Amino acid sequence: MKESIIKFDLRSNNLLRLLQENEKKLIINACKEIEVKAGTILYEPGDEVKYTYFPCNQTLVSYLVLLDDGRGVETALIGKEGAVGGIVSQGTLPAYCRSVVQFPGKLIRIKSVKLEEAKMSSVTLRHLFARYSDCLLSQIFQSVACNATHTIEQRTAKWLGMALERTGDHIIPLNQEQLAGMLGVGRSYIARVIGNFKSRGLLKTTRGKLCILSLDELKAMACECNDLVNHHFEIVLDNIYPKNTN
Repeated sequence: MKESIIKFDLRSNNLLRLLQENEKKLIINACKEIEVKAGTILYEPGDEVKYTYFPCNQTLVSYLVLLDDGRGVETALIGKEGAVGGIVSQGTLPAYCRSVVQFPGKLIRIKSVKLEEAKMSSVTLRHLFARYSDCLLSQIFQSVACNATHTIEQRTAKWLGMALERTGDHIIPLNQEQLAGMLGVGRSYIARVIGNFKSRGLLKTTRGKLCILSLDELKAMACECNDLVNHHFEIVLDNIYPKNTN
């Protein structure tokens, strides 16, 4: 991971963007901007959570639960709307799953103990991260229901649409085997789904990448899970500051 020495903007992460200047001042000096490549592992199961990471712009991080056969199945995808590690704990607890960078880019990093100190000084910070924890849990809950009830085609369309919405980039730097692993299905199933999407003109494939051609049609084939989670985010993260009643 490469650390940046240039001045950075907390607004490149939507969660930090919600903060007013007095809360930003509590954490800005403890933050560093780092550049990460796809495949960079932030945490393995059992690692002490020493840092909290805030994905910026197009960077995406996955929570992967590791199976006995070595595969990692995704339970949550975190982009610029959120944070990874030490959100409500004090940063001394072990990580449960692997946290790995899916899309390269920049992260804002802060030591978990420093974030905890800032939270102790600000009710707003405590409320913000408690509410975000609720939002993250909603994504995990919805993922469980989605995996149990929706088709592989629906789940694939949902994941691709979710990645594009978070990054704004129609190029998804994943191959079919990686996508199959994250969805917890066999590569042959994903190959058939991707072949179907290609025949409908929804996407095309290049070496190690998927290029989305029609987001609207892809979303029409997806389940409603991503929309439900997005709606919950909007409700829960709204109004973290008291309304001015004067």
